[in-house]
Amino acid sequence: MKEIITAFIIGLFSLSSIAQTPQSSNIDSTTGARTWSTHAHGIHFSLTQILPEQAKAFYVNRGFTLKQIEAYTSSCLYMTVLRNDDAPGTIHFVSNSWPVRFDGKKYKLLSVDKWLQRLTTNTTKKSALVAFRWAQFPPEQEYEPGGDWNQGMLSIGLPADSEFNIIARWDIEGKIFETELQKVKCAK
Repeated sequence: MKEIITAFIIGLFSLSSIAQTPQSSNIDSTTGARTWSTHAHGIHFSLTQILPEQAKAFYVNRGFTLKQIEAYTSSCLYMTVLRNDDAPGTIHFVSNSWPVRFDGKKYKLLSVDKWLQRLTTNTTKKSALVAFRWAQFPPEQEYEPGGDWNQGMLSIGLPADSEFNIIARWDIEGKIFETELQKVKCAK
């Protein structure tokens, strides 16, 4: 009996050391877009839904046709923020290495370069491609402690109304850190 109690206590202690970082979720009362956010290891990470109609309007106004940008605007888009509030050093990340879990399987994000390849045709305006590239969340970046940050669009590549988990990873001098947003829902 003593071994069972000891195993139970060790199990509880182990679970508490791997407990998920609390996350919050809120809905914008004007647009209906939802934001998921968390704060872990001194880093703020959030995803805010970009509604397909918002994305279409944004990119058509930058020179794409509706047909050219359709695959991207229907790929489950988020305004993504990563901010180094008070991590113990400069963080470095590669966003294309952030795994997405959907329907019991892991998926890789489609890189900005891959999206640019898909969007580039003989009729795509160069100015539209430049605007697209600059609107994206950085594929790789470093942020200093004290509030250094960036934001940009991130395509998850899933159909509308999908629900997924995403793990943001970064390193500080080679030591890996991560946080996870769970039950994030793609806009309809």
